[in-house]
Amino acid sequence: MNISMYGKFRFSCHKGVACFTKCCRNVNIFLTPYDILRMKKKLGISSEEFLEKYTRTLIGNGASLPVVLFRMREDGDKACQFLTEEGCSIYEDRPWSCRLYPLDKDTTEEDEFKLIVGEDFCFGQKEPKEWILEDWLEDQGFITYDNMNSMFGEITGVESSWKDKVPDKSVIDMFYMTCYNIDKFRKFVFESKFLDLFEVDPTTADRMKADDQELLKFGFKWLKFGLLGERTLVLKKDAAEKKK
Repeated sequence: MNISMYGKFRFSCHKGVACFTKCCRNVNIFLTPYDILRMKKKLGISSEEFLEKYTRTLIGNGASLPVVLFRMREDGDKACQFLTEEGCSIYEDRPWSCRLYPLDKDTTEEDEFKLIVGEDFCFGQKEPKEWILEDWLEDQGFITYDNMNSMFGEITGVESSWKDKVPDKSVIDMFYMTCYNIDKFRKFVFESKFLDLFEVDPTTADRMKADDQELLKFGFKWLKFGLLGERTLVLKKDAAEKKK
């Protein structure tokens, strides 16, 4: 079932729903760079610590970029590590896929969404609460996540531009650091010769030092420059001459 931007659907999730937290168990949750940024900040830990404790990385054979999955508990029902009797302990900063549930974007139709589970699994769809899709997306904080994920998709979705470079471990490491280990990427930018090579105005640099989201946006520009060959960054004159 598809739902347009001004379409309506019924959904509410709370402890009184019989299937409460069922969707938080034994599932594969792929994390976006912005998911990790939000979650590690909520927990008050470094991105390195978050990646080690809460994720596992998959790298396919051949020309493929690494993807990061959330690490579920190892007990019987493989529940989310942030699941409590009251629900999600990081609810305001939960990942993209959890945020959109029980919907997902329809990649074939612009501005349309689809229900990914039926009422027999998600009893929340039988609740009386009715949403207009546009209002629900605003309530879920969709716009910020969608904007950040779209920037990420502009890189991962252009396979023809990077597929010949991916088997190079240095390229994989660069991609992984920039997208998923934001604290390590900050050190790379500010504690290496990076700023001696690229034109970055002081105001932008100050924002990047203080704001993970601004740094991640810059990281996407750098990956476009390095992986896709786009003119998203400008080399300083001396560096450009050396490159020639």
